[in-house]
Amino acid sequence: MTETDIDALGPVDYLVIEFPADRPPDGSALPLLRDLVERGIIRVLDLAFVRKDADGSLAGIDITDVGLEGDLDITLFAEAGSGLLDEADRSEAAGVLQPGCSAAILVYENRWAAPFASALRRKGAQLVASGRIPVQSLLSSLELLETESR
Repeated sequence: MTETDIDALGPVDYLVIEFPADRPPDGSALPLLRDLVERGIIRVLDLAFVRKDADGSLAGIDITDVGLEGDLDITLFAEAGSGLLDEADRSEAAGVLQPGCSAAILVYENRWAAPFASALRRKGAQLVASGRIPVQSLLSSLELLETESR
């Protein structure tokens, strides 16, 4: 990646999505992910599937072996491998998984924010903190506010 490419890069995020042991991934969300890519909203940099065994050990799963259902073209996802996601990242992700569960680890660029981020970097600004508020936390906060307002 050249310096020009890096200057045009949007913020990069990751997600670890856990699937229950009794309901492995079926691929139903992949068309939605593909749509985000096709519309230029995100760029998938890495996508890996892992399984945490009952003894706590971690095993990688090839996307073609995940058991996805339906007529899915997984080429885009099977080829996603920038090298940003390494074994240490996979091990860290395993730390949050329940034994017997599988997970998708997704590293993606927020392409929608690239022009904004690039303009800020040209003026010397830099991102010094970021975060994400889980939906469950938002719902809990809203429930608490509703209860307090009664």
